[in-house]
Order: sequence, then structure tokens, then C-alpha cells
Amino acid sequence: MKTQIVDINNAAELDSFTAAHPNGHFLQTSLWGKVKNDWKWFGVICRNDSGEITGTLGVLLRKISGLPYHMMYAPRGPVCDFDDGETFAALIAAAKEEGKKYNAYELKIDKDVPADNEEYKSIAVSNGFRLKERTINFEDFQCRYVIRIHINGRSEDEVFASFHSDHRRKIRIALKNNVEIKIHGSEKADVFYSLMKETCERDGFELRSAAYFARILDCFGDKARLYMAYHDGKPIAGAISVLWGDKVWYFYGASSNSDRKVMPNYLLQWEMIKWAIDSGCRIYDFRGVAGVIDESNPLFGLYRFKHRFGGDYVEFMGEMDLIIKPAAAKIVAASQQIIKKLR
Repeated sequence: MKTQIVDINNAAELDSFTAAHPNGHFLQTSLWGKVKNDWKWFGVICRNDSGEITGTLGVLLRKISGLPYHMMYAPRGPVCDFDDGETFAALIAAAKEEGKKYNAYELKIDKDVPADNEEYKSIAVSNGFRLKERTINFEDFQCRYVIRIHINGRSEDEVFASFHSDHRRKIRIALKNNVEIKIHGSEKADVFYSLMKETCERDGFELRSAAYFARILDCFGDKARLYMAYHDGKPIAGAISVLWGDKVWYFYGASSNSDRKVMPNYLLQWEMIKWAIDSGCRIYDFRGVAGVIDESNPLFGLYRFKHRFGGDYVEFMGEMDLIIKPAAAKIVAASQQIIKKLR
């Protein structure tokens, strides 16, 4: 196995591999590195003796404030066959070596591999990773629990028929009330941001900047879409989705406090699901839901909304940490605890 380090402006092969591989993810691309412009980024390509790419790893690096260390984070990486221990080991070894340039003290991964894949877990552990304690909601960097529609060649009619009857009814309500869906790019990022601000104030979510949403749309080009719902000419809801390889992800969603009775969010989802179907995708991923499926959970409504589109509830393995410099990791942890207490 041979490995190669690529920078953010020389990663076309890496990006192409992530799009072609069934375990690929848009967060593993150099395009995501450009979105996360407050982090550094590098990529690793692994090739077999025939020169064929067998795996890739996109790594973000963040400087720890006030300390001479960097954290390395490979969101949804690495991209390789789940049972390919040789490629996994080569990618991680190359990332560790490159991390020396940045005094990296750890490498964090959170591959979207099913939680019950013991072979993958064994490979990771044998390479020095330790599995983080199981979380129950949204405590991790990426969503541990998701809803996924497995399209697998089904038609629009077949997928629509799989929705809960109440969801089909609400989509028809939106259509009957002349809710109009338009597809935009970054030129409408400010409008989406205004809706997102209203949503975050209502639901208590973290608010990203308008520039951040614009970067997603600009960096991913025609692979990212801003869907906006209009009623009587007024924007009332919006969503950003990303298509990469054989999957579409619902990434961000926002809605106004008004006009909710015309059910724009249901029609938005249906339009994005149709994009996945029309593009020949295998999966439509709603991303995060709670890890405790109980009506007493305040997040149960989010689960019900996504699950009733006919998707499957999936638990991923979660975060794994490879501690490269144990002493530095203890210093970072102590520093973060002090900052937490001072807030």
C-alpha cells in the first residue's frame, strides 16, 4: 500500500473516489474543507500495488486556543470498504505522520458505519482508536442516529406510497394551498438565514451565519441546493440539501412561525426526496434524530416527522478517538474544563 498527501487545491482524485465509493460522504471531500474555512484541511489517498485507489481520508485540523496543539478530525471518514483493515491502517498511519507538522495530539473519526459492525470496530480498535461512550441525542460532532430512506431503484409513486398517510395528506394540503417550491443558490442565503434565525430562536438551535450557508452552496455548486417554499409570494420555509455519489442529505432546514398550517416543510422534503430519486440515488438521509425513541423525549416530534416519510432508523457507531500525545490530551482536557467553569 502506498499513501499520498494532497492539499485542498489538489484533491480532484480524492473527491472523485468519495463520490464513486458506496461508503463515500460529502463531509470527506476537499469541498467541505473549503466550507470549513476556519480549519486547515489535508487529504490522504491510499493505493494498492496496481496504483488503484482503495481508500481516502479527508482531515480537518483545528488549533487549540492558547496551546501549541492541533486536533485532527475526519468527519465520516475514512472512505474505504468497512472490512479493509489494510487500507484503514495505511490511511491512519499517513494522517498521524502528517499531523506531526501541526503538533496534533489526537485524531477523531465518526464513520457512518452501523453500530453493530463488530469487524469495523475491531479494525479501528486494533489501530489504537477507542470508542466514545454511547450518547443519546446530539452530543457528538455528527449525528449518531439518523433516518434514511433506502430508495434502491423505486419510483416516485412507490416511494410516495411508503409515506405515512398523514404525511401524504399534508403534502397534498401544501399543493392545494399553492405552496410553491423554488430552487436557489447562494443568492438567497440571506433569506434562508432570516428563516433560520427565526427557527433557532423558536427551537433553541445554534445559529450559523449567512456566509456559512452561502459557502455550502457555492463550494458544492450544482451538488448543493437551497429549496425555498413560498406562499402568496412570501418565503415561509427553506432547506439545504447536498447530493454526493449515491446519496442526498437533508442538511439544514428552517421555517417561519407564520403560514405553518399550509405545511411547507412536508412539500420541501418531498421535493428533495424526488431529487434523490431523479438522480438515481440509493439513499436519502434525513440526518439526526434522538437516540431515545419515546414520546416523553422533547425531540420525539423530530423523529416522528422524519420517520413517517418511510425511512429506517439507523444507529451509527459514533465517535472514536486516537490519542497521539496522551500528555497533550490531558493538558487540552484540563484547559477546556477551566474555560467551561469560567463561562
